[in-house]
Amino acid sequence: MTQPPQPPQQPPNTPPPAGPPSGGFGAPQDPPPGGFGRPTPPPADPFGKEPQPQQPAAPQDAPAGGYGTPPPAGGGYPTPPAPQPNGYGYPQAPQQGYGYPQGPAGQPGMPQQGYGYPTQPMQPQYGAPQPAGDGGKKFSTQMQIIVAAAVAVVLIIGGGIIYAASGDDEGGTNEASSSGATGGEAKGGEGSGLAGGDEKAPASTKSKVAFQLPEPVVTDITTVMGSWITDKAYVKSGVAEIIAYDRDKGTKLWSVPLPGEVCSASRHMSKDFKTAIVFEETKATKANKYPSCNQVGVIDMAAGKLLWSKGVTSATGGDKPIRFDEVTLSGTTVAAGGTSGGAAFKLDDGAELWKPKVGADGCYDRGYAGGEALAVVRKCGTSDSPQLTVQALNPTTGAPLSSFQMPAGVDYASIVSTKPLVVAADVGDTAGDGSGISDFFSIDAATGKLIVRIPADAEQYAARCGSTEVERCQNLAVGNNRLYVPTENHDGTSEYGETNEVVAFDLTTGKLLGGRADAGDRYSLTPLRMDGTNVIAYKEPPYDKGGQIVSIDGETFKQTLLMENPSDEAVREAERRFSTDHSEVLYKDGRFFKSKRLVSKRSTSDADEKLYLVVAYRTD
Repeated sequence: MTQPPQPPQQPPNTPPPAGPPSGGFGAPQDPPPGGFGRPTPPPADPFGKEPQPQQPAAPQDAPAGGYGTPPPAGGGYPTPPAPQPNGYGYPQAPQQGYGYPQGPAGQPGMPQQGYGYPTQPMQPQYGAPQPAGDGGKKFSTQMQIIVAAAVAVVLIIGGGIIYAASGDDEGGTNEASSSGATGGEAKGGEGSGLAGGDEKAPASTKSKVAFQLPEPVVTDITTVMGSWITDKAYVKSGVAEIIAYDRDKGTKLWSVPLPGEVCSASRHMSKDFKTAIVFEETKATKANKYPSCNQVGVIDMAAGKLLWSKGVTSATGGDKPIRFDEVTLSGTTVAAGGTSGGAAFKLDDGAELWKPKVGADGCYDRGYAGGEALAVVRKCGTSDSPQLTVQALNPTTGAPLSSFQMPAGVDYASIVSTKPLVVAADVGDTAGDGSGISDFFSIDAATGKLIVRIPADAEQYAARCGSTEVERCQNLAVGNNRLYVPTENHDGTSEYGETNEVVAFDLTTGKLLGGRADAGDRYSLTPLRMDGTNVIAYKEPPYDKGGQIVSIDGETFKQTLLMENPSDEAVREAERRFSTDHSEVLYKDGRFFKSKRLVSKRSTSDADEKLYLVVAYRTD
């Protein structure tokens, strides 16, 4: 599922684009070999090394816990019903030669049966890589015209073979727009609200730069994890501090100094704008290069202050505060987890709700996921033969409400959503691409029973999760009892561009539903979050355009354009410097922010370049 950023491209015989202006926008820094916080010692970065943008010589045109429920009688787990060929509401297998080739039986990276979990039948292959029968070359322009005509005939005769109706026999329809995007794309009206969500389409979707924050100068790899949007401010982690900026102007509103770096930050916040962080007890020194990330705290982002912070000792003894790797928020409970176990606190005053839970059998709470509910990944066994259990928890007591045992061959599991409860894992390391996902597991949080297991071929789908973190999945969204994921980039109708789609799986049946949202030629579409029943998504642009924000109707997949960023060279280059896979990307109320998670010491080559921590855009 990995989507390595590619060098900007443009058609041959076209002069290369002018380089950035003097003192322009520097390449992003290599992330450190670690996930959240400073490692001890640093492990491998679960998301890989953030690539440095390069200026090609000849540019071309392309986009920038033993608690499990026993199996039912007869063994095994629920198997979703096989889709009926040519059934209404289910995408049909694309015809070879029409841009979506037939996938070979047994796609590489697809987990095979044998882990005790029957899998969902092979899904239609949206956006599959082109077969090698043409020697890797693209069709000629003439051949593309012939194929396009053939596709039109097939679509008319077949009554929508590719553009199948959305939903599962729900009677929804999809209309192809003039650009070929399923569901079409609507422009914004004058502050018009979108059905199903809170976001509004502005009178003008053209954005302008709100502000750009310079990257801080550091002497080592530094974590700047965490960013949030409140009703008045954009709040971002800096170097050993949390800073709030006016979300339209970028002027500093307040700053909360911390004794050390921010190691981890919750992506959630309360209705009154409180959020949780984990930070170091002190700043790094030569004698103590990697201080422990043992302080849990809550930031009141409305008042601009640190409400409380504390460390906790292990429940098994000792007086040294334990290290936490992750922190989350659910209702009025703050929960932090790591290899030393987990602990929880009251949001308002920090009172302990439970201590780190490490059992005599060596089982411990690896990490928690919050939001509308609270869930945990509990790890037992040895490092060579781990056994993971996913539990829905009572947020006040930490008592498990239900438990689901992950299959053998799962070393790490990530919780995508707590309500509904959806988990991602790389079973048997079959994904093979560092995405951390070979399968999704839809679980009944009330009973702990598996509803359905959904294979997600790493060569087809582009969601990703941190290999060790429990709540660090991105490029996907869950809502409407559906899982929305992007396909990998593939050739589009443009001779030089690539594109992709956002598709949806039903969390009850595991079916890949009919309908999709197309990025359009040379754009790459990535879900950011749900907005009611709609999906807010970012369209990563080609080299000569600005990015876009769209709202996708969760039922019909119709897209409404909310924002289009400037295509001026300097502005678009600044936007492209922030790789979506390695950045924090937020959109709310007509404001869009891309920011770094990590900064590092500048090399000699970029010492004089103007690098950015945050780039922000807004519509009027």
